[in-house]
Amino acid sequence: MGSPGLQFVGSGLKPSRSNLLCSLFPLSLSPDLPGACIKAACSMGTGTSRLYSALAKTLNSSAASQHPEYLVSPDPEHLEPIDPKELLEECRAVLHTRPPRFQRDFVDLRTDCPSTHPPIRVMQWNILAQALGEGKDNFVQCPVEALKWEERKCLILEEILAYQPDILCLQEVDHYFDTFQPLLSRLGYQGTFFPKPWSPCLDVEHNNGPDGCALFFLQNRFKLVNSANIRLTAMTLKTNQVAIAQTLECKESGRQFCIAVTHLKARTGWERFRSAQGCDLLQNLQNITQGAKIPLIVCGDFNAEPTEEVYKHFASSSLNLNSAYKLLSADGQSEPPYTTWKIRTSGECRHTLDYIWYSKHALNVRSALDLLTEEQIGPNRLPSFNYPSDHLSLVCDFSFTEEPDGLL
Repeated sequence: MGSPGLQFVGSGLKPSRSNLLCSLFPLSLSPDLPGACIKAACSMGTGTSRLYSALAKTLNSSAASQHPEYLVSPDPEHLEPIDPKELLEECRAVLHTRPPRFQRDFVDLRTDCPSTHPPIRVMQWNILAQALGEGKDNFVQCPVEALKWEERKCLILEEILAYQPDILCLQEVDHYFDTFQPLLSRLGYQGTFFPKPWSPCLDVEHNNGPDGCALFFLQNRFKLVNSANIRLTAMTLKTNQVAIAQTLECKESGRQFCIAVTHLKARTGWERFRSAQGCDLLQNLQNITQGAKIPLIVCGDFNAEPTEEVYKHFASSSLNLNSAYKLLSADGQSEPPYTTWKIRTSGECRHTLDYIWYSKHALNVRSALDLLTEEQIGPNRLPSFNYPSDHLSLVCDFSFTEEPDGLL
């Protein structure tokens, strides 16, 4: 079931194909792009679309590392909405030489919990920072051509457009200002970006600035009540990891909830560090939700298997959280076998690291997007020509319980 909010954004408008191509290729046209696409884009002549003009002002997102004002996005120049179907067509035109998207189905998880309002679709995804994919992550089985940004960004956009989330939580975003914020704002989203203070992307030659977390929500469905950018601490020390937490009000129901996105420290040997970061985030969320009075959804790449302490902290927190993807298991108690699967020079890595946590007494999970099978992923694993990231996207539909209990 697609988001009702996104389908109507820009309805009735027919942006030119050249304008949309400018939105996909703001910097320059790659010689690898399909010929038809190049001709369509060149048909702009000497005229410059308003989208292209807006993008030109924000191309150097590396400025975010030097200018704190980039942490809060300025009001974007007024731009005409994009019909999501038109943008999806443009993405598919660029990707016409690649294999088609994998088919993933939603699993209906509804019990006897009717809802009078449309569900809230939440998408969690570590999209793989472009600088890291090309420069540091050493995906030895992934062809270099599969990592080219001109096409990979279209795969990312195609995935987002296919599932039409009401709320989008992303990690490893290093093209916020020149790609995601301009395009998603034209689809009706309001976005916030919080980069890592010492992003590893900045160590890569020709990088596009720091990577960080990004949070988008559809403005026709939600009103922003408050927002907090959180730099996580561990053992009282400030760390390189961040989170965004926003309280939103649902316009249909008037109900409020908090949505948070984070990305914890990676690699083995840092388990205690991640645990401390998780405790700090939980304490912040405890304050923001007024001791769990406000329902909560937390999305993130925790870089932690379910056996780690940080996972156990979230599972046993006084915030009364449950992990949504456990509901896909036969007993409702087991996480998926993997959310990331890649091959590096150090070997093959198959882990469950990504989660969508939710207030189990205030929210119901109506459906969840099933994961890719091993056969779909293929022997060379992720990323690939078929799939743009080394992490799978997680998507859930939530509804409020009709009568929240006394805990909330």
